[in-house]
Amino acid sequence: MDRIRIVGGNRLSGTIPISGAKNAALPLMIASLLTRETLTLENVPHLADVEQLIRILGNHGVDYSVNGRRPTQTEGYSRTINFTAGSIVDTTAPYELVSKMRASFWVVGPLLARMGEARVSLPGGCAIGTRPVDLFIEGLQALGADIDVESGYVLAKAAKGLRGNRYHFPKVSVGATHVLMMAAALARGETVLENAAREPEVVNLADCLNAMGAKISGAGTDTITIEGVDELHGASVRVIPDRIETGTYAMAVAMTGGDVLLEGARADLLENALDTIARTGAEITVTNEGIRVYRNGSGIEPVDITTEPFPGFPTDLQAQFMGLMTMARGRSHITETIFENRFMHVQELARLGAHITLSGQTAIVDGVAKLKGAPVMATDLRASVSLVIAGLAAEGETLVNRVYHLDRGFERLEEKLSGCGATIERISG
Repeated sequence: MDRIRIVGGNRLSGTIPISGAKNAALPLMIASLLTRETLTLENVPHLADVEQLIRILGNHGVDYSVNGRRPTQTEGYSRTINFTAGSIVDTTAPYELVSKMRASFWVVGPLLARMGEARVSLPGGCAIGTRPVDLFIEGLQALGADIDVESGYVLAKAAKGLRGNRYHFPKVSVGATHVLMMAAALARGETVLENAAREPEVVNLADCLNAMGAKISGAGTDTITIEGVDELHGASVRVIPDRIETGTYAMAVAMTGGDVLLEGARADLLENALDTIARTGAEITVTNEGIRVYRNGSGIEPVDITTEPFPGFPTDLQAQFMGLMTMARGRSHITETIFENRFMHVQELARLGAHITLSGQTAIVDGVAKLKGAPVMATDLRASVSLVIAGLAAEGETLVNRVYHLDRGFERLEEKLSGCGATIERISG
């Protein structure tokens, strides 16, 4: 397995291009199942999860092609991909594919809406809690689907098509909001989703579906209204910049000091996180090119956070922020309210010299004057990059093992950081 080697202590200076958002690209790709025509997606990041979903969609009969790179485009970064589901050849999403990535379960909505049936394995993915699919099933049942769970598969049928209804999510769920929006786009009549997720990725999907001919309003609020249509057509849509990648690199600069332009980043996608980073002592400036993050040699101030659904502090930045707080001048409290079991990075950060104690859903972080490099192991996608942030500031060498987690969500991370002066490299094998 590949590892990442970091020698800490360098300030970061330069420009980091922000890639398209993984969490937006995946549902947009799945939306291609809703139409026979071609859906063109611009700014698709080159990530392991994207490649896995391409394989899953191919199993259903989706053809894809990658557009040629423009002369001004940096080689290897975000691409334009065309997806065409002219005919669905298989409505089963098998365990061996779905088990590798939770988001692939979302095909259940479009398959059911277009084909009247779907057989989808219960999902796998990273180990940050159970994340059950109850909300998906209840929501689809509210739209008239008959659903059974048998031998590890969700068997969904709607022989006469889905019908619009009012559904109140008992708990905010980004994934279930994605699925029900896609399913309702082809349902008969009006669907109203209450207590819906408000994340920018939901808005990106709604904009995509509307470009395909859907009639969706209210995305970005907690009430989304969908007027079903008979069919959708092709469209060309751009994936929004990755707000989690943006926040991650902003924290890396806050940790190490330096001056970095996060090129193409959009501040409106993560205002809460940027405000929080500014409270630690970093300067955040929004420019026409993106977001500039600057911190001189002054110390890092401790800040308390609680993760919340958008527009609150994102759970996907919690581990990174904990990495930053390990060298704060004082005590901080980090409370995780979205996922249970999302503190697996604590023991690995402790290997670098961090002082962290757990009390229920809260991690109490007592900042230390210095961290020291050590071998550490990535446990999930976001936890893995918290170890990179800590390693960038630690004395000596840090080796991050099991970096395939990083490759799921960060496009060429070591290349982007080394381009700004970090001593970081991938060691193969």
